Amino acid sequence: MQFGLLGTGFQLFGYEEKLQSNPLQHLFEVYVQVNKEAADNKNVAKSAHEFFQRLELGDMQALELWQKFRDLSIEEYVRIYKRLGVHFDEYSGESFYREKSQEVLKLLDSKGLLQKTIKGTAIVNLSGNGDPSSICTVMRSDGTSLYATRDLAAAIDRMDKYNFDTMIYVTDKGQKKHFQQVFQMLQIMGYDWAERCQHVPFGVVQGMKTRRGEVTFLEDVLNEIRSRMLQNMASIKTTKEVENPQETAERVGLAALIIQDFKGVLLSDYQFSWDRIFQSRGDTGVFLQYTHARLHSLEETFGCGYLNDFNTACLQEPQSVSILQHLLRFDEVLYRSSQDLQPRHIVSYLLTLSHLAGMAHKTLHIKDSPPEVAGARLHLFRAVRSVLANGMKLLGITPLQVFLCCQIQHAPHHNGKSIC
Repeated sequence: MQFGLLGTGFQLFGYEEKLQSNPLQHLFEVYVQVNKEAADNKNVAKSAHEFFQRLELGDMQALELWQKFRDLSIEEYVRIYKRLGVHFDEYSGESFYREKSQEVLKLLDSKGLLQKTIKGTAIVNLSGNGDPSSICTVMRSDGTSLYATRDLAAAIDRMDKYNFDTMIYVTDKGQKKHFQQVFQMLQIMGYDWAERCQHVPFGVVQGMKTRRGEVTFLEDVLNEIRSRMLQNMASIKTTKEVENPQETAERVGLAALIIQDFKGVLLSDYQFSWDRIFQSRGDTGVFLQYTHARLHSLEETFGCGYLNDFNTACLQEPQSVSILQHLLRFDEVLYRSSQDLQPRHIVSYLLTLSHLAGMAHKTLHIKDSPPEVAGARLHLFRAVRSVLANGMKLLGITPLQVFLCCQIQHAPHHNGKSIC
């Protein structure tokens, strides 16, 4: 029904030039406006319902508009995901399965699972005892499909197409019940592979605002992160230069954002803080990038003279032993994250590793140490950097080799607010 509202909304409030210049922003504005209108105007709500019905019946005009919105949206997704270093082989949301949802309804009916209500809707009773909370509506009274129907069709089609080992749905926690019902319906329809479907829910990010206003788009966040990091880097008094400040700022900013997002249980809500994510000390992505760059610099400074041969027996200090013991846990941590699909285990591991490396760097000196000791210590730090880099890449972070960092300071603004 959402697309019915969007289609009607665009006919009432949409502008082609705005759609072409900023599709996601404009479609969002249209959707918000038409929802307000539909709440007060029954004719708008009726038009939205009729538009969706036309779409389900294959009306060419409705389909063309849906296809235009879809194509423009995917172009934007591809562009924005590229900034995150993310690539998808295929884009196929549940709305793509409009026609196949009718086949699902026929299949449910043939298995005796489809029940008609006095209102004309079609439901599936998942409990068998009429428990209202276990009833899933799969067809409206006018014969059009619902989200659950299309997700059933999508799951069946994806199994036929990919013969997957596991299919993982990552959505907000508000859809938890929806996916429980979808997976349960697949099971009672006789699809044993339904047990290989998993839902990974995530919580709500609270307090995330950019300078553009209350509603936050991912691109706004990425732009603001880059802008703030560039300001931070420009404030550092140093003779060193970064080859590509824009790219460096974006990579550090992404690391900050990813670590803040992945530190806790995915299901939990958390309070977003611009100040906290940019701290160069503490459990932040900035700290991970700083540690990696520092270790890389250590290798560049001393590597040529000490990396040929080394004796691990020289690593007897408590700091060395602590690092070695922690390095041995990497496989265990990766396995744990792969089992419960929670990146926080990797985040916690990398942050601890970085803190251990920071403490060791203060005491396990390479310069002026005997060659055998210096070589062993350099190899230890090299192993830390290698594991740190691999862990960061698993989280979607590109490790930096050069990074200028300082703590973001706050200065009083003329209106009493602080600025970064």
